[in-house]
Amino acid sequence: MVATVGKVLIALAVTIIVSLGWKVLYWVWLKPKKLEKLLRRQGYKGNSYKLLIGDIVELATMVKEARSKSIHPISHDISSHVMPFDHHVFNKYGKKSYIWFGPNPRIFIMDPELIKEILSRPDEFQKPHPEAFRDSIVGGLVISEGHKWETHRQIISPAFNVESMKSMFTAICSSCSEMIKKWELLTASTGVVDVDVWPYIDDFAGDVISRTAFSSSFEDGKKIFQIQKEQMDLAIQLLFILYLPGARFIPTRANKKFNENRKKLQALLRGIIHKRKEVTEMGESCYDDLLGILLESNSKKIKEGGVGMSIEDVIEECKLFYIAGSETTSNLIVWTMVCLSLHQEWQIEARQEILQVFGTGELHFEGLKHLKVVTMILNEVLRLYPPAVMVIRATVKETKLGDMMIPSGVHITIPIIHVHHDREIWGEDATEFKPQRFLEGVLNATKGRGSGSFLPFTGGPRICIGQNFAMIEAKVAIAKLLQGFSFKLSSSYIHSPFCVFTIPPQFGAHLILQKI
Repeated sequence: MVATVGKVLIALAVTIIVSLGWKVLYWVWLKPKKLEKLLRRQGYKGNSYKLLIGDIVELATMVKEARSKSIHPISHDISSHVMPFDHHVFNKYGKKSYIWFGPNPRIFIMDPELIKEILSRPDEFQKPHPEAFRDSIVGGLVISEGHKWETHRQIISPAFNVESMKSMFTAICSSCSEMIKKWELLTASTGVVDVDVWPYIDDFAGDVISRTAFSSSFEDGKKIFQIQKEQMDLAIQLLFILYLPGARFIPTRANKKFNENRKKLQALLRGIIHKRKEVTEMGESCYDDLLGILLESNSKKIKEGGVGMSIEDVIEECKLFYIAGSETTSNLIVWTMVCLSLHQEWQIEARQEILQVFGTGELHFEGLKHLKVVTMILNEVLRLYPPAVMVIRATVKETKLGDMMIPSGVHITIPIIHVHHDREIWGEDATEFKPQRFLEGVLNATKGRGSGSFLPFTGGPRICIGQNFAMIEAKVAIAKLLQGFSFKLSSSYIHSPFCVFTIPPQFGAHLILQKI
């Protein structure tokens, strides 16, 4: 009897080991090779699959090498510097190509019509799940899907309507005035100063999102901002292992710090939200900041019998406020200053328009819509230096796209920066700074190719909910800066846009500011 039980247990153990072994073999080798074969049949080209690591080592090596260099002479043709491995693959295999992120193939889609189709079908082309590092840094609407995404978008929308933007306009102007006062002190003695403006702009954007998202918890807001910035720096350090299975469990110093920060962030946000909920429920105060509007909208949804957001959901949305709300705008403002330093004629034209609309006095919300030249300039900066360099989607089943059938398990990359610099879409001057291309709107600028060609805030139903907020903040900053200063590049300026989650200036933005 004992011998029989022993044989059964051994047989069961062997069966489990064989079953697990087969699943591992299928995941790390058989499935990738099958997908590779299917992709090649559809005309896609790329490197042969390497067991488990794919193209990760080559990609990380090229990124590290690019980060050690700068673009000299200065040029807006930055795609090969920002995304060096993708650029290498395009040169080697053409636009219809793929790369390997571990055992997952990623195909590139650059055709504007196909891009538009992908972004308009979010249920079929979803965000890849899970991505531990991404999900730890940005959450909320960015990674939600289906009914959850629809519910959250509905709850959050009131925080970004026109009336809410008007109420936050004063806070944006106040934050910008504080930054300008610092620059006025620097120029007080001689009227001119050579300074790295990037830290000031970065602090300004963090200040704005702290005020507009958590007005009652300003110091806590600054702590959150600092932790999020450190998390993005750590993600770069972890680049070599980022996409390896189980990478977040490898006990490196960066991994440990990353996890410590994640817990700190959760605790800080949870504390802010609990305090705000207690005050709101007691009816003692009402806040018109992003958190206050979100909580009020959520409460209304629940009272109407709907499914609202949990505390964890609200925490994720607050994390997203910080990344999307600060990173996007700070990058847009700094690259606008760099471009206007390089192209003084547009700086002069923009200043003339601003003085015509506002004079040298305070800004007013209604005046922003009259800044046509500034809007053209910002659109051109968003084209050349987009906030997000790529969009990634994944198929959950075999899916038709154009005349292709995309197998289940394939990731799709829309390389926004390459689309924005594509001469076939934008013409031979695609890498030149020419705001006049937006004189008659985006449709004319893209020569009729439409929304799939210009994707600074992506597109389709999942277009960035905060795009108007970002544009208002950028217009305020540029208008107030040009009222008080002229600027040009310093001799110490080094041109090196570098991809983290956005494209910050790796070596800062050293400019010569002159008080007007």
